[in-house]
Amino acid sequence: MRVLGVDPGLTRCGVGVVEGVAGRPLTMLGVGVVRTPADADLGHRLVAVEQGIEQWLDEYRPEFVAVERVFSQHNVRTVMGTAQASAVAILCASRRGIPVALHTPSEVKAAVTGSGRAEKAQVGAMVTRLLRLAAPPKPADAADALALAICHIWRSPAQNRLQQAAALHASRGLRTPGTPRTPKAPHAPKGHTA
Repeated sequence: MRVLGVDPGLTRCGVGVVEGVAGRPLTMLGVGVVRTPADADLGHRLVAVEQGIEQWLDEYRPEFVAVERVFSQHNVRTVMGTAQASAVAILCASRRGIPVALHTPSEVKAAVTGSGRAEKAQVGAMVTRLLRLAAPPKPADAADALALAICHIWRSPAQNRLQQAAALHASRGLRTPGTPRTPKAPHAPKGHTA
């Protein structure tokens, strides 16, 4: 499985490609950052992010794209830029028919370090170790993109089994746990005709 991880951002959008399967050593194929100038017009910055991601998709031909799920932050301006860059990454992949998975920062940290509250330095150190790199990728956005790809590779077998079980469950007409029951239509009283 080849996964492009995207750590979205308008100024620095981390990108990293990892190949492998869960339970086996993983290989980094590429890592970098798509940069845009902070003083440029928003539209131009989004086009630059799109062009950068398209180049990565052209070069590495990933089977999946894993994007960090945008979460609420105190700085609305920062979260807006992150959300806009995230949407560009999702659009680029979807336009090519590449499946996109969204992972929260805590899911990624837990998958890579074992703790959903790990610091950026811990994530970088574990990415370096897991991919057998000489040094942590810089900047942190690049390491985070690789962590997203690793998280997706490790989590996808379990997610696929859950989806298959839910599909089988639905095909048998069974209610999936957590979904509300459908109320039955009331019956007409005996002897009553419409």
